[in-house]
Amino acid sequence: MTANDYADRCLRLLIVDDQPMIRRGLAMILAAEPGLEVVGQAADGLDAVEQACALTPDVVLMDLQMPRASGVVATRAIMAELPQIRVVVLTTYDDDELVFEAIRAGAHAYLLKDAAESEVVDTIRAVCRGESRLAPSVARKVMEQFRSLSTASPSVTAVSMADRALTGFVADAGVDDPHSAAPRASHERLTDKEMRILDLLADGMSNKQIAAVVFLAEGTVKNYVSRIMDKLHAGSRIELAVRAAARTK
Repeated sequence: MTANDYADRCLRLLIVDDQPMIRRGLAMILAAEPGLEVVGQAADGLDAVEQACALTPDVVLMDLQMPRASGVVATRAIMAELPQIRVVVLTTYDDDELVFEAIRAGAHAYLLKDAAESEVVDTIRAVCRGESRLAPSVARKVMEQFRSLSTASPSVTAVSMADRALTGFVADAGVDDPHSAAPRASHERLTDKEMRILDLLADGMSNKQIAAVVFLAEGTVKNYVSRIMDKLHAGSRIELAVRAAARTK
């Protein structure tokens, strides 16, 4: 499903949280927003999967630590059955491993529960535009570790080091590498402009926000992001940075 498919209709939301007060509070807040409709609430991971399959929402707002099945397990199951759904993690935990597991499971965004209401709403709309978001504290942690890879050895480019980290993390996790069926193309070095955009992207900025910082048109930034993803063989805007960070643990 493309961003245009969401443009002229309400976004249908499923809220998943094992704490009734948080779940109901989120439902009230989000239902009051124009263009958003809360179609269901789930109290745990199994309930989330059942309701996602029954209701086919556009976005699932997903807690992580829940009884019966975790948010990571639920996210993985939902993405396997309904890959068009966008999953936004909303949790109190910014532990590295939980971040990596959630993104690997297919989450499109990772927010903490201290996020402002406006940030949650903006993120819901952003993932339906095809963007990915990380909470600033999570993004900083990931990017710091990503930068540490780029400076670890002056004889190797940040791109090639990050690619080895990506491959190693997938192998360590016992997950099939989507690129393993064919030889990887040789990497091109990122330009200074691309590195700058990568930094801003990892800080959680949208294409529009990046465009304002680097004084480019939003469409031009979108093209830069696509080029960076191609160069780094990344399946999403945050996949490479998250997996590279995992290798420094």
